Amino acid sequence: MPTVNFSVPEDVRDAFNAAFEGQNKSAIIAALMREAVERAELRRRSVAASKRIAKRRAQAPVATTQQLRTAREQGRP
Repeated sequence: MPTVNFSVPEDVRDAFNAAFEGQNKSAIIAALMREAVERAELRRRSVAASKRIAKRRAQAPVATTQQLRTAREQGRP
């Protein structure tokens, strides 16, 4: 298994060590890294979806308020 080295501020290191005292810190870091990768992927997909929606909206036909009102009224029994 590869080793990864990171520099972090002392207060972060100390808080991490206190919060996870007696636990396998390598496993915790690996789990946190997996979560970060998942969040980054979710963000990437969300941005891509937003761009697709914006593109479709730009190409959508424009209807006036009157046209929308008429369509609603015609669809009622």
